[in-house]
Amino acid sequence: MVDIFGDIPYSKALDITNIAPSYESAFSIYKDLLLRVDAALLNLDASAGSFGTADLYYAGSVSKWKKFGNSLKVKLAVNLADYDNPLSKTAMEAAAPLVFTSSSDNALMPYGSSTPNTNPLYEDLVLSGRDDFVPANTIVDVLNDLKDPRRDMYFTNKIDTSSVTGVHKYAYVGGTYGVPSDIADYSHIADAIQEPTFSGILLTYDEVLFYLAEGAARGFNVGATPEALYNDAISASFDFWGVDSVYVYLAKPEVTYTTATGTWQQKIGTQEWIAFYTRGLEGYTSWRRLDFPVFNTPPLVTYSEIPKRFTYPVNEQTLNKENYTDAAGAIGGDLLTTKLFWDKF
Repeated sequence: MVDIFGDIPYSKALDITNIAPSYESAFSIYKDLLLRVDAALLNLDASAGSFGTADLYYAGSVSKWKKFGNSLKVKLAVNLADYDNPLSKTAMEAAAPLVFTSSSDNALMPYGSSTPNTNPLYEDLVLSGRDDFVPANTIVDVLNDLKDPRRDMYFTNKIDTSSVTGVHKYAYVGGTYGVPSDIADYSHIADAIQEPTFSGILLTYDEVLFYLAEGAARGFNVGATPEALYNDAISASFDFWGVDSVYVYLAKPEVTYTTATGTWQQKIGTQEWIAFYTRGLEGYTSWRRLDFPVFNTPPLVTYSEIPKRFTYPVNEQTLNKENYTDAAGAIGGDLLTTKLFWDKF
């Protein structure tokens, strides 16, 4: 919620006697979350009982939950790097040796094949009865430029582009961002992603490796170089999607860490964003933190107008007005373009 809105009600939010809780600073919440993760890690005892098969993520494995806790700590730390570099460095370096070590550590929510236990994506894309969702050219164009083999896992329905090229060639085509798109003219979201049992993604090995790569690029001691972690992260993403030929992909000059275009923020940020295709908030947060890749913009919108946060819910403006007004002033205005505290650049 902090990464969506900024300052929010926190320590007093669940007090049922207080219907108008005050807002707390986003940074103070981040610091408290780091303390809570540390406390939880200290309380995890492998010799004690666990939830067994009732634990839908790790079937009661305390060691895997410890890896998860440290990986979560890295995820919290990475957003703090431009705001409080020493705190980010300390937290990430402490957690780095204890994080996920393979894709078998992924925290994935298993969904059922029938409602109400299906993946929410299935509800939105299939059960809704809507047939007007197409992937935007923002991501399709990036993947096409890189000839990224994950396209076959992200999209379906290649389009005959002969009307544009004059030659019968079938390729993935994304709809123009911000413009209504006839579904027959564009590629679609891959069938597997629309399955009711498509796993919910809480935290994955590739995600953690990308965050560690960012830390290494900043000079943090996380056990490996930015290049090695970048390569491992892309490899883990390929593994997650069941795609082969990662070594061929990594050898492309436009992908190879030493030859890819731009700063480390552009290299890591672009690949991180690609890997987060079905993780909207993570992709959005990565883009805000690193400012890459460069997005397409819809008509009549400038790049600076792309939202940097969500505005507070209308209910807060109505039912908690005084605290809402104070919070809006504290963050610089309840605007879509107001940057969060950690979004420094």
